[in-house]
Amino acid sequence: MATLGAYLSEQRDRHLSELKDVLAIPSISTDPTRAADVKRAAEWMHGRLESAGCTRVATHSTPFHPIVYGEWLGAAGRPTILVYGHFDVQPVDPLELWHSPPFEPTVRDGRIYARGSSDDKGQVITHVLALEAHLRTSGTCPVNVKFLLEGEEEVGSESVEAFLKAHARELACDAVVVSDTAMFSKRLPSIVYGLRGLTYLEVLVRGSDSDLHSGSFGGAVINPANALVGMLARLKDAKGRVTIPGFYDKVRRLTAAERKAFRALPHSDQALRRSIGAPDLFGEAGYTSLERMWARPSLDINGIWSGFTGKGAKTVIPAEARAKVSMRLVPDQTSAEIARKAAAYLKKIAPKAVKTTVEELHGGPAWVAPTDHPAMRAASRAIRRAFGKAPVFVREGGSIPIVASFERTLGVPAVLMGFGLQDDNLHAPNEKFDLDQFYRGIEASAFLMEELGQPNGAKKPARRR
Repeated sequence: MATLGAYLSEQRDRHLSELKDVLAIPSISTDPTRAADVKRAAEWMHGRLESAGCTRVATHSTPFHPIVYGEWLGAAGRPTILVYGHFDVQPVDPLELWHSPPFEPTVRDGRIYARGSSDDKGQVITHVLALEAHLRTSGTCPVNVKFLLEGEEEVGSESVEAFLKAHARELACDAVVVSDTAMFSKRLPSIVYGLRGLTYLEVLVRGSDSDLHSGSFGGAVINPANALVGMLARLKDAKGRVTIPGFYDKVRRLTAAERKAFRALPHSDQALRRSIGAPDLFGEAGYTSLERMWARPSLDINGIWSGFTGKGAKTVIPAEARAKVSMRLVPDQTSAEIARKAAAYLKKIAPKAVKTTVEELHGGPAWVAPTDHPAMRAASRAIRRAFGKAPVFVREGGSIPIVASFERTLGVPAVLMGFGLQDDNLHAPNEKFDLDQFYRGIEASAFLMEELGQPNGAKKPARRR
């Protein structure tokens, strides 16, 4: 039999072809017209787990999108890992900004461009291919492997939360492995030990029963669009601080060691500004850009609409105005509490001449993990073997609500071993995945299985009495 390294090298063309196959499926979970495509992506994952060597694979229906479970449990007495990932993707708008069709995977300059390439189809199948590589080269795997793949991550993971609680015994493991994050840079591999949480709201401000002629009624009635803009402007001050009363009450501060570690990273504000094409950076005073993005809470307007937005002119006072507002949270803030405080503040500052409604769409907790857990150390060794350099531990500003749920429900650590890069254009046009990261990611996953299979590779040793 071929060695693991030789086998993975020989299979690169096939692995790329399979990546293209799954990326071609437009599995946009937020679009009801794409429900069949999300199901088709689930079927693809089901078949791929079977062909990789999983001895049991099941697709579970939910009220929304399917969940795929697979397992290979042939390593008696060895640890068990649970690999989590998602096969749904974000919408592709604005389509005209894509350089190639988002669901026609295209390789340019060593990168594959397609929606879902980095978030998360390309990353999740690295683990499927790693298990397959072990089974095909040695007939076994150093650890037991379970897979939990969902189709709702981009819309809040509501079904998988319920599935996790109902199937906790079936999903029992020693560590959860997630590849849905980015490395600090291609030259500096990293492991994420912290994520921000999320509160996502939709705000509705309503005035009259219908749109009004601005000439006939302008000056006599309030304009909901004007009112909403004024309310939103009062959510932050000129120094970037959120003004919602009690917003910062439970914010866990960064430790001195963390701030020192962040400052030691090869980060440049000027390079960050250039990379996103911004005239300047802006944020909460007293904190560095990395601290603001990774470990401080934030508030942003994600969308705002009202009245007439077509070509030409139409002089109306709109009957209503809407906005979507998200807040990234840190330990020990909770989504429900922040949503209540934000809703109360918005209603308090709303003019009396409008009716204000605030709906919480979804949310999730922040997450921080200890970096000295044996599973984290095993991941560090695996990345060093695959990427040739020891990884640094970093936080990330995004949210993966299910990660905290895994630790809370299963009682085991989560290892966020992502292979994406910071400039992969997640949720934006021209999403990409560096193919070198893809291939090394498969190797790193295979090495992780070896490292976790060592004595105490996934478990903390018992304390001596």
